[in-house]
Order: sequence, then C-alpha cells, then structure tokens
Amino acid sequence: ERFEVPLAQVQVIGARTIVVNFSDVVDRLNRDPHHVLKYLAKEMATAGSFEGGRGYFQGKFSRETINRLIGVYSNRFVICPVCHRPDTRIVRGGRLSFLVCEACGARSSILTT
Repeated sequence: ERFEVPLAQVQVIGARTIVVNFSDVVDRLNRDPHHVLKYLAKEMATAGSFEGGRGYFQGKFSRETINRLIGVYSNRFVICPVCHRPDTRIVRGGRLSFLVCEACGARSSILTT
C-alpha cells in the first residue's frame, strides 16, 4: 500500500497554534511524539508542548506550514532513502543516529534535531 503523509488538523486560538490530531499524525509516522514536536518547534523557531494527544505551539502558524514541515520530517526521518518505504526506525549508535529500514535492511546516518 502507498504511504501518505498524514495531514494535521490545525486550530489557531489567540497566539497559540494547536495540532488537534498530533497523536494520530505521530502514530502514522511511527515516531516518538517528542522527536516530532522538537523538530517542528525548531523549524518554526518557537516553543512547543505535547499534552493530551495535541501539539501546542506558541505563535500563529497556518495548516499549510505545519503540513509542509510534517512532509519534510517524513522525508528526512521516516522514508528509507534506499527503497523509499516508510518501514523504518531511528536507532542511536553512540553519538550518531541511524535510520534503519525494516524492509530492505539499509542503515543510513541521519542528523537528529
């Protein structure tokens, strides 16, 4: 089956942006919510938190911006660069992190956030 990057449901309330389905997004990506949150917060240059299945970010960000960043995240940290399948996991090896593909067995070094 074809892997599709999950789309975020975003609400802007005051000066905060809430990703309502954040836990669903990270489940589809098969990644630690704190890793995804840290990446998004760093890319948007803001503070972020994870509570009750939702991601909270200081500032107003559009749904398009957040979905674009989730797409970039999945290309860097989810999709295997060799076979282009999403069946990967992140493994720490000393000071380096590797993207290990469950489908083809490839190990690629990655720069973690």
